[in-house]
Amino acid sequence: MPCTQSDVAPLDLTRVFDHIRANEQNFIDRLIDYVRRPSISTQNTGIDDVARFLVDEFTRMGLDAKAMPSKGYPVVVARWEKKPEARTVLLYGHYDVQPPEPIEEWTSPPFEPTIRNGRIYARGVSDNKGQHFAQMLAVESHLAIYGELPCNVVFVLEGEEENGSPNIADFFREHKAEFANVDVAVTADGPIHISGRPIIHFGVRGLAFFEMKLRTAKRSVHSGQFGNVVPNAIWKMVHLLASMKNEKGEITIDGFYDHVTPPSELELRAAAKMPPAEAETRAALELKELDQPAERPYYDRIMFHPTLNIQGLHGGYGGEGMQTIIPHEVVVKIDIRLVEAQTPDDVLAKVEAHVRRRVPEIEFRRLNSMFPSKSPMDSPYAGAIQGAIVEAQHVEPILYPVVGGSLPDYVFTKILKVPVYLVPYANADAANHAPDENLSLERYLLGIRTGAALLKHLASVDVKAS
Repeated sequence: MPCTQSDVAPLDLTRVFDHIRANEQNFIDRLIDYVRRPSISTQNTGIDDVARFLVDEFTRMGLDAKAMPSKGYPVVVARWEKKPEARTVLLYGHYDVQPPEPIEEWTSPPFEPTIRNGRIYARGVSDNKGQHFAQMLAVESHLAIYGELPCNVVFVLEGEEENGSPNIADFFREHKAEFANVDVAVTADGPIHISGRPIIHFGVRGLAFFEMKLRTAKRSVHSGQFGNVVPNAIWKMVHLLASMKNEKGEITIDGFYDHVTPPSELELRAAAKMPPAEAETRAALELKELDQPAERPYYDRIMFHPTLNIQGLHGGYGGEGMQTIIPHEVVVKIDIRLVEAQTPDDVLAKVEAHVRRRVPEIEFRRLNSMFPSKSPMDSPYAGAIQGAIVEAQHVEPILYPVVGGSLPDYVFTKILKVPVYLVPYANADAANHAPDENLSLERYLLGIRTGAALLKHLASVDVKAS
C-alpha cells in the first residue's frame, strides 16, 4: 500500500487551471479531430485505427501506452507510474461508439463534428470520447505545468462497451497482476443531473438478459377450423409470463430475491436527499401512475430493487385488419436488472427452473449478462472526489448511491477488488445513443478541470483513514 501523503503540502491547481484556460481552443480542436474518427464496435468500423490514434496521443503526452489484445477488440492501456510511494488511480473509459443510424435524423453528419450553440455535435462526443479525452487532457495539463503527476495513473480504454463489454472481465482476469498496484478506479461517463448539478455514482445495477421461443405446431392454422384443438403459442407464453410476476409488482420466481442486499442507512439517507424526480417523470412521459408496488419511493425503485422487464413479445399477425389464425410460434425477450449481491448465473438458473416446470418444451436462451457493483459511500476516496468536484466546479455534487442502468464496474470491485466511482462530465441532454449526440463545450472544459482536481485529491487520501 502507498504511504500517507497527509504531510505533503496541498498541490496548488491555479497554474494547472490557468493552463487549461489558455489552451481551451486547442483542447476543443483536438477533441473534434478525435470524434471525427469512427470507431463503431457493432460494425467493426475504425476500431484499430482509433486504438492506434490513442496510443500515439498517450505516447506524445509522456505515458507508456499500448493497445493490448483481448478476446475481442484491443484494450488501450496507458501508464504513468513514477512514484512508487504514491497512490495509483485507474481511469476507465471506452473508445467505441454507437452506430449513427438513423443518419437522416442528424442535423449535421455524425462524423463531421459541428459546433452549434456552444456544443459539439458528433457521434461519440459525449459517450464516451469527450469524457475520457477530458481525463487525458487533465493529465497532460499536470505534466505541462509540473512535469509530473501527484499520483500514479493507469488509463484503460476498451473498444467493446457498446457491445456490452463481453471480454473486459476476462481481460482483467488474465492481466490481474499488472493492475495489482491500483487503489481506486474512476469512470467519467454519462450525463450530469437534469438540474445541472454534478453527480457521483457509487454503484450500478447488474443485467441478465434472456429470450424464450415457443412453438406449438408446425405452422399457424385457421382459428375456426382448429380453434380449441391447436394450442395458441401466444396464450401459452402469456400464461407463463403471468406466473413470473403478479399484479402487486412482486416477482414470483422461487428464490429470486434470496441474495438481494438491502440498502444501508447511509444509502437510504442519500436517496432521500436527491432532488425530486417523480413529478417531472410523470409529466414528461404522460404517466397516470407508476408501476407497482404503488407505495414504493421513486428512487428506491431505480436503485435498490431488481426488475423483470418484458422488452419485446413477437408472434402472430400484427398487420392491418385481421388474420384469423392460431399463432404457432412466439418469441419473448426479457431483461433483469440485478442488485447487490445477486449474480446473473444464479438468477437465470432460477428463472429457467421456473420456466421448465411449467413449459418443458420451451427454448430458453441466455444472452448478455453483467454483475451489479457497489462501492462504499463513506470511503475516504468518496470524500476526495467530492472535494475535487467542488474545487473544479464550485458546486456540491449529488450523491447517487446506485445507477439504475448497468456498466462493467464489477471488473474493479469483484476482480481487482478496488472501489470504483462514476463521475459524469456530460450535459444532461447529451442525447447519447441518439441522433444529434452532443457535448457542451462548458461541460467538456469543466471535465478537464475536474479530472485535474481528481488527481490532486485522490493523491492526498490518508491511507490510515482508508
